[in-house]
Amino acid sequence: MKIDESTVRHIARLARIRISDDEAKALESELGAILSWVEQLGEVDTRDVPPMTRVVEMTLKERPDVVDDGGCPDDIVANAPAREDHFFVVPKVVE
Repeated sequence: MKIDESTVRHIARLARIRISDDEAKALESELGAILSWVEQLGEVDTRDVPPMTRVVEMTLKERPDVVDDGGCPDDIVANAPAREDHFFVVPKVVE
């Protein structure tokens, strides 16, 4: 894929990167090389390759889903600027 200077400047503007004229010329060839490499990846036959999320097969550890108050309600609200019993007190925002 051919990248011209206006495309490089457009990409730089989207990325909020200030580039000089010399940098824009250098980036033309670099971005073109990167995009041609990506196009080559599209030619690889991956029909028999199963999709994967990581290189090493592993399963996540599971824990029981138990509703728990933590056993320390006083510690939880200890640093609250305002509290009542074991609850946070917040200013009223809806009238």
